[in-house]
Amino acid sequence: MTVAWVFPGQGSQKIGMANKIIDLPNARNRFDYASEVFGRSLFEICEQNSDIKNLSDDLNNTNNTQICLFLVESVLLDSLKENGFKPNFIAGHSLGEITALYCADVLTFEDCVSLIKVRSALMADAATGSMAALIGFDRNQLDLLVEEIDDLVIANDNSSSQVVLSGSEKALENISNRIMAKRFIKLNVSGAFHSPFMKEPSLRFSKYLDNLEFNRPSFPILSNSNPSLCHDPDELKVRLKNQMCNGVRWRETMDLMRENSIMHIVEIGPSNVLGGLGKRHLKGVKISQVSSADQIKY
Repeated sequence: MTVAWVFPGQGSQKIGMANKIIDLPNARNRFDYASEVFGRSLFEICEQNSDIKNLSDDLNNTNNTQICLFLVESVLLDSLKENGFKPNFIAGHSLGEITALYCADVLTFEDCVSLIKVRSALMADAATGSMAALIGFDRNQLDLLVEEIDDLVIANDNSSSQVVLSGSEKALENISNRIMAKRFIKLNVSGAFHSPFMKEPSLRFSKYLDNLEFNRPSFPILSNSNPSLCHDPDELKVRLKNQMCNGVRWRETMDLMRENSIMHIVEIGPSNVLGGLGKRHLKGVKISQVSSADQIKY
């Protein structure tokens, strides 16, 4: 059976997610290493019994969210590999694409920690624009309004019934008053991620990536900023550079999974966000979840 491992991004984090994986091999060492790089106790930020006040706010701060998710996902995927599991394809949603690059041996663990420190700081400082989730809408109406309204783009095209929009506060207010939808939810984020509003942070991130060596992937990667298979390390670097300013095309990524006869999707991370999207979009495909030490199997 053709298997794809998928890695979620921001929005999938959960308080207590570190507790579920901390006894796996290398987990404590990895949290210690990354905590030294970030200057914070990252395990405390995402453990269930922490004494930190406003813990959910701390975990949901993009400076902390990205590295904590990567740590959980990297520990889980390495434990799967050590137990003899391996994918035919891999893909990651936004931040999850960095985990995918680590999974495919394109970047080392240490490279990913340093990269995420730069990426998360740039995104946290991008205090321009905002984002909103849209659920249950008419796709034709949405496409027409996005084309008509200035400073508005689809940041995450997750499925035919769920997208995330990025844009100015004015643009988001405009579309919220005009779109017919089941739910329109403003997100608590510091900027309009995956949009042209991220141009300056994206340029600075690109300069950082210029000095980072990308290796040839050991597994084919389904990139979501440009939904196609990629084996070329230079192209993977270009796609990661472009990701911050461009939308995450996850709906098309799932279509690509269908075209490549993927019959089993394994979501590796603390929640079933991508698994839920796959279950609704890809009929007949098996969906599995690996989110804790007692789930190192599928």
